Order: sequence, then structure tokens, then C-alpha cells
Amino acid sequence: MTPKRKQRLFALLGVVVLAAIAVGLTLYALRANINLFFSPVQIQQGQAPLERQIRAGGLVKVGSVARDPQSLDVDFVVTDYVDEVEVYYSGILPDLFREGQGVVVVGELQQDGRLRADKVLARHDENYMPPEVAQALEEAGYSPADYQQKAASVASDLEEQRRAQADGN
Repeated sequence: MTPKRKQRLFALLGVVVLAAIAVGLTLYALRANINLFFSPVQIQQGQAPLERQIRAGGLVKVGSVARDPQSLDVDFVVTDYVDEVEVYYSGILPDLFREGQGVVVVGELQQDGRLRADKVLARHDENYMPPEVAQALEEAGYSPADYQQKAASVASDLEEQRRAQADGN
């Protein structure tokens, strides 16, 4: 092999090595920014990583929303009617957030099993359910329509109980 060819070979190998290092560093950096979706069942089974940003979704359990009157702190439960995940959030909730409706929360799963949410994303209209939530519900053995029907029934029962308590006072 001539010295000129050796020099070209080393230059080519150098470029390939530098490209491989650049691709590796890029993939490593992107890995830290990926937030995967988990349903409450998957979270309770321990499939979700702790203290790393994830997305979790389901329906807001009827009767589970507790607001702190002194701050913007809100606690609520996200369920797929198989398992539940307690979520706490500090901030202004979307206008479309309500009990019995589908949500996706972005946050970190803590050691105690609660999800500290950084963002709460609500549905767009009354028929919309985030695709990840619909898929998680179907994997749990229910159709999204079943969940919405069950949530509506539970919400109406809860409203009747609230009216009865208000009439009794």
C-alpha cells in the first residue's frame, strides 16, 4: 500500500470514528429527553421508571379531585378502572379538566408511588380521548366508550349525593 493510500485510509477511518461518536452522543442526549407513556396498570406493576419524566394517562377518578384553597395545589387520581395513580400538581389546570374525563399528565413518578405532574393535558372536546389513554383502556379490557359511560354514571351518582347533602343542610 502506498503512503498516499495509507493516509487516505486513516483519514477515512478518522471520519467514520468521529461520525460514530457524534451519533452516539446525540442518541445519548435524546434518550434523556424521551418521556414514554404508561397506564396506571403499568405504573402499579413497576414498569415505569422512578424519578424520570414520563407521561401517564387515564381518566380522572370521579370524586378524587382535592384542591388546596390556599394555593394552586391539586391532588387527583388517574385511573383505568383496573389500577389508580395518585397525581399531585401545582398550577392552573386546563379549562377542560374535569372528573370522569381523559387526561395525560407529564411528570416524575416518586418513590411513594405518587406522580408529581409538571403538565396536565386535558381532552379537546367531549368526544376526544388521548390516543394513549384509549389504547391503555383497551389493553385493560375496556373500550373507551365503556369508561366514559361508567364515569358519567358515577358522576351523576356523585352529583345526586351532593344535592341530597345540600338539601339536608
